[in-house]
Parts: sequence; structure tokens; C-alpha cells
Amino acid sequence: MHQYQAPMADFQFLLKEWLNLDSHYLAIGAQGMDAELVSEVMTQGAKFAEQVIAPLNREGDEIGCKLENGAVSTPPGFAAAYQEYVGNGWNAMLGNPDFDGQDLPYTAAVPIHEMLNSANLSWRLTTMLTESAVLAVDKHASEALRQQYLAKLISGEWTGTMNLTEPQAGSDLSLLTTKAEPQDDGTYAITGNKIFITGGDHDWTSNIVHLVLARLPKAPEGVKGISLFLVPKFLLNEQNEAAEKNKLGVGSIEKKMGIKASPTCVMNFDGAKGWLVGEENKGLACMFTMMNDARFQVGMQGLGTCEASFQGALSYAKDRLQSRSPKGPQQPDAKADSIMHQPDVRRMLLTQKAFTEGLRALSLLYAQQMDIEKYCKDYRKAQAQQILAFLTPICKGFMTDIATEVTNIGIQVYGGHGYVREWGMEQLARDTRIAQLYEGTNGIQAADLIGRKLSRDGGLMLNATVEMLSASINSMSNKKQLEQAQMLLHEWHQISAKLIHVDALDAAGAATDYLHYSGYVLLGILWLQMADAAKKSANPKIKAGKPATCEFYIKRILPRKEAHRSVLLSSASDLMSLSDEAFDY
Repeated sequence: MHQYQAPMADFQFLLKEWLNLDSHYLAIGAQGMDAELVSEVMTQGAKFAEQVIAPLNREGDEIGCKLENGAVSTPPGFAAAYQEYVGNGWNAMLGNPDFDGQDLPYTAAVPIHEMLNSANLSWRLTTMLTESAVLAVDKHASEALRQQYLAKLISGEWTGTMNLTEPQAGSDLSLLTTKAEPQDDGTYAITGNKIFITGGDHDWTSNIVHLVLARLPKAPEGVKGISLFLVPKFLLNEQNEAAEKNKLGVGSIEKKMGIKASPTCVMNFDGAKGWLVGEENKGLACMFTMMNDARFQVGMQGLGTCEASFQGALSYAKDRLQSRSPKGPQQPDAKADSIMHQPDVRRMLLTQKAFTEGLRALSLLYAQQMDIEKYCKDYRKAQAQQILAFLTPICKGFMTDIATEVTNIGIQVYGGHGYVREWGMEQLARDTRIAQLYEGTNGIQAADLIGRKLSRDGGLMLNATVEMLSASINSMSNKKQLEQAQMLLHEWHQISAKLIHVDALDAAGAATDYLHYSGYVLLGILWLQMADAAKKSANPKIKAGKPATCEFYIKRILPRKEAHRSVLLSSASDLMSLSDEAFDY
């Protein structure tokens, strides 16, 4: 079984030579930050991912989580790894410095997050949701709640959760029924049931801070009547320490296809004491602070499993002897050639490589925009917010759809061995499959992209994104690749502009095709830029590998966009004309 190794050379190329990190930090005023510091952060993060949590991955999948006497335990080593993680300050990387956070740029943290996802997706999930909870508490909670909870969430002494889904209310939050009754002391009694709660209970920390969506009495119907509440597992004493158990508990933990070492809990709230976060009936806006961050992070999960699968497949293809190459014997002293010399295996490996490195570039482009939104106070902040809003559903939806393809390719490279547990490839396919479903299914991401992000504001988010990409393309030195990138961007902009004006039904019918079309085009542009930048690289593998992989992507993968483009402006009548009854035999 291949042991994960962080792709440090690719990170270094992308950050130093493609994004030009030093210039980026200078432009946004990120004082004290430079590429060398980020390189050191990545080096230490790689050691933790490779040496501490990656070795726990397979055993965690085999053992899973247990619920006994109302308490959840995670697999051996998981809690100890978490204590090392928070002890070394990793949980605080992005936190508010007023509450002991390190306030690092996202371009410094996102590579670490990818490594954690590659090494052990189940383990990463709880820390991911805590980071999202930090954002919501910091931005929307009262000063009193921030003083009580924020520092301990940022440090990782406590973890956080997101409680949205109910058995009858999945993606349609207008159907949720959890109640919040006002109390005389200014708190609220929270009563209801939530499902699919990541890290709802575990043995890592002394307290868990649940962020729960619920309805106040006489609240408006639908999503306009939802409020957000902070509901801790343990109530705090005067010393701000976890003390009395709150009136909540775990009903069960889900038996899942994958991410078996992550406790996915059914949570029961029985008059639990909670505090309002933000304004009454404005909870969904507060929760979206968490959800938008989590959606990008879920995209990162897809990237992480792509990298792990590619590494495993490449290692196996180099070692596995099978037949002779069509070119003739390539390893004449061996009984057969490695399958690396088979064109179809190379097609699969190049597909994995092209997608993985392309998605990594997309994730760091997104991180760059998050840096701008975080540090800049001028027009750049507003522009970055528009770009991030537009790219979020693409990152979540496209990255995770591609991850399912890439992890299945990994199994295929191994042949029958890929279907066997001990090699680890089938676990990656099982683990990554959930990423297409939670934080809003990919169909919902597609509908959000075309219905809200593209159409609702008349293309302003699209235009900001095109302007940003156009500026970066114009700095390319290779004229042919520059023109190719410009043509791709122009085509995407034109098609997108036309889609703004189609009716709601036809837009919904084209939504997934538009998301995939956009993803393939974006990666094409990024690959052309990377190939251009690689020609000046001092790393010979990067200098040779990037242009060759770009050529493969442009020739063999980018044409997929044409199939999606061909239906974008079509009527949805073919989707809706078949009667409900006619679906049955």
C-alpha cells in the first residue's frame, strides 16, 4: 500500500513561480509574509500529514467509530493526533489574532488542508467544520459569546459543528421544525432532531460547540423564519470551563459507505440551552458564512483524494510487471515490462495527473482571492467577494465530481487489486463519494451557479471573474498559449452571457452541463498559464512535465466541454415531456 507524500515540488512551483507569492503578499499588504515562510509552514505540515495522520487512515476505516453509553469514541490514535495538531498551532492558522489566532493568509493554509485531506479524510472533517464554525461565531455572534467561545474554538481546545439537516428537511431548509423557545434569562430552549452532523460527538475535546438552525415561536414560514443558535455540549461555569451537561445527546451514529472514522451523528436536542447568533429570523445568512467556507473545503476534499489516488496508481504502475510494451521490450532484463509502458495505463495516469494538478491550481487561485478579500479594504475586496461567490459552486461541484472519476481510475490502474481493501484504493473511492452530496449536492451547486451567481445579478460576478482571469492571461509570455487562453475565456464569457437571459426552467435543465463546461474551461486556462510559467522553472521535472501535461489536457480532456456546450442553450422540454407514470415499465 502506497504511503502518502505531500506534493511539495508542485506546491512550490504554483506558489512561487505561478502565483508569485512574494508579489501577491506585497500587493495586499500581508506584512511579515513571504514565500519562504510559507514553504517552511508547508514543510512542517507535510511532516504531520505524512507521519502522524496518514498512518491512521486504513485502521480508522476498518475500526470506525463507536457509540457506547451515550458517548462516541473514534479509532485509536485519532484523539492523540488531534492533540498534537492543536498543540502545534495548526488549528489556529486562520484565526482572528484578537483571540490568539495566527491570521495567516489562505495561500499559506490551503496547502496544509489539501495534505490533511489526502492523508486522512475522516480525520480532517472535524477540524474542517471547526474552522467554519469559527468564521460564523467571529462574524455574527455577540461580543459576550465571542469572548466565551472564540479563543477556545480557534485554538482547537473545543470543536464546532454545523446542525442544519433534519430527517424531513435535507437541502430544503424551509421544512425544518426544530424549535427555539425564549427563556426569561435571555437564552433559548432548543428542541428537535438533526441528522448527518459531522463530529456531533467524539472523544477529542472537553466541549463541542453546536451551531443549530431552529425556529422561534411565530416565526415567518420558510427560510425567512430560521434563526441560528449556539448550543454547547457542556454549559460553562464562571471560569469559562465546561461544566454542566446540556440537554442534548447522540441518538446514533450513521453506518456509512465511507469516511467511517468520522462520527456522523444523529443529534437530539431536548430543551437544550442555546444563545442566539446574529438577529432573529436571519439565521440562514449567518449559517451561509459557514456553508460557503465548507463548500470550498469540500472541494478540497475532492482534490485531496485525487492526489492520494494518483500517487497510489503511479507507484503501482511503475512496479507492476505485465506483458510487453507495444513499442517492444522496455525492461529486457525483466520477465515483462511495467504497466507504465502501456499507452492506456499512461492515458489513465495522465488523466489523474492533469485533473489533480489543475484542481490544485484552481484551489490556490481561490485562496489568492480569499487573501485579497481578507486583507484589502479598497475596490479589490468587493471584486474578490464577487469572484469567490462565482467560483464557490464550481470548486465544490466540479472538484468533487472529478474526484469520483479520478479515484475510480485509481482502482482501474490496479486492476483486480484495486478492488481489494488492502491496497487502499477502494477506500479513496468510498470516502470521496460523500463530497458530491454534503454541503449541498452538486446538482444544487449547479443550480446555484446558473440561477443565482450568473443570472440573478445580471452577470456582475461573472464579469469580475473574467476580468481577473483576463489580467492574469495577459501576463503570459508564450503568444500561442496566451491566444489559446484568451479564446477559451472569450468563449466562456459569451456563452455565459447568453445563459443569463434563458428562462428559469431551461436554466435549471442546463445547470449541471454549465457547471462542468465552466470547470473544463477554467482548468484549460489554468493549464495554459502553468505551462507558460513552467518554461522558466529551475525544476527540470516541472519544466518538462507541465507543458507535456498541458498538451494532454488540451488534446484529450478539454474537448469534453463541447458535449456540455452543445446543450447549454437547448430547451429543457426533453427533460420534462415524459410523464411521471411513463418512467415506470
